[in-house]
Amino acid sequence: MTHKFTVPLGLLFALIAASAISMLAGDARILPIDIGRWLIGVGDPLSATILGEIRAPRIALAAFTGFVLGLAGAAVQAFLRNPLAEPSLLGASNCAALGAVTVIYLGLTGTLSYAVPLAACLSALVSVILLLIFAGRGVSSLRLILAGFAVSALAGAGISLVLNLAPNAFAALEIAFWLLGGVENRNWNHVYLALPGGVLGSLLLVWRARGLDALVLEEDVARSLGVNLDAMRLRLAFGLALGVGSVVAVTGVIGFIGLVAPHLVRPFTGHMPSRTLVASGLLGAIILVFADAFIRIVPTQMELKMGVVTAFLGVPMLLYLIRRAR
Repeated sequence: MTHKFTVPLGLLFALIAASAISMLAGDARILPIDIGRWLIGVGDPLSATILGEIRAPRIALAAFTGFVLGLAGAAVQAFLRNPLAEPSLLGASNCAALGAVTVIYLGLTGTLSYAVPLAACLSALVSVILLLIFAGRGVSSLRLILAGFAVSALAGAGISLVLNLAPNAFAALEIAFWLLGGVENRNWNHVYLALPGGVLGSLLLVWRARGLDALVLEEDVARSLGVNLDAMRLRLAFGLALGVGSVVAVTGVIGFIGLVAPHLVRPFTGHMPSRTLVASGLLGAIILVFADAFIRIVPTQMELKMGVVTAFLGVPMLLYLIRRAR
């Protein structure tokens, strides 16, 4: 087996192990043998309900969300050649959230309608295209990050407007908690809602990933090697919008996974983006699965939100990268 597949395969086994460990975490006592019995369909009905209808969907959603965000972060960092680039830092996550909460809290559709991820994807696409237009004109990394913060701030203002227009205080409180990000109270319907756009977006991000390898050598060199940068730009824009928009529409905003995961896997995959993409996605999935398990075992009066947990992980990494860039 070549070195190219060694790291992703190892991470895949680690993800399976992490998911099995996470199935044991929670107030209800579940033993490893209960998981085995549930898998073959002979388990206790109560244990089967806990595993199949409560823990399994939230673990699956956490893993899928982490994979999409980790993959998206690695792709945008490679294309922009900027180690600080990440979907939430560039405004894609906030814009996706704005699209989702607008259609929900203005009463345009129900929370389990495909109109929600569609609105989130369209909003994320607008932000990504704006940022890629800036990137295509050769602006500095600092200006690009500042532009991302501006887009994110504009989306935040739109979200505040939606909160202000919410029909009552309970609706405003619900959207405020949703924006913190999380997978609690999610079922298989939510997984199915995020799946189509997330899978299609991920495929667009990994399709012809070798073009990103050429881009490491600067745009002129990549063009001389036959890379169509305009097509790559559009593919990345639609991939980021579909992937990030679909998962944000279901989980809310979970930041920093796209920043942390690529940096953690690069020492093992090298600096070729084509080898980093899938590995970053798998590591992002592992991080969110363990974060969900941590949330379920921490004895708090109200369950912690996943976006809060990932922020405590991501902010120190961001500060470290900024300091190293000096």
